[in-house]
Amino acid sequence: MPSTRQQGSDWERAAERMLKKRGLRCLDRNYHARVGEIDLIMLQGETLVFVEVRYRSNPNYGSGADSVTAQKQGRVIQAARRFLQREKQHAWRPCRFDVVSIGDEEGEPVITWIRRAFEAA
Repeated sequence: MPSTRQQGSDWERAAERMLKKRGLRCLDRNYHARVGEIDLIMLQGETLVFVEVRYRSNPNYGSGADSVTAQKQGRVIQAARRFLQREKQHAWRPCRFDVVSIGDEEGEPVITWIRRAFEAA
């Protein structure tokens, strides 16, 4: 049985494949900054898209998107700011924060892409 970390990586790759099929291009995966982590950094046209991927196997606890708390949003936003400070060639781009929520429905994965799931204050 794969570890939780391995399962998370598998779901992130599934989310990345789905986003690529919809025309996004991956710039970075699992971007780490002292203040937080970003699962995927994608480009859609000129827009930089910071993507949080969340999986929930049990819908009784809400969707994966429900688990993206204000605290988690803040960490993603701070990490995005660090990314833009370090990668100045992208600093001019409009930015967006998306969530890919993955859950099980009758044993089958259901992937939901939520554009503009939250915004930086």
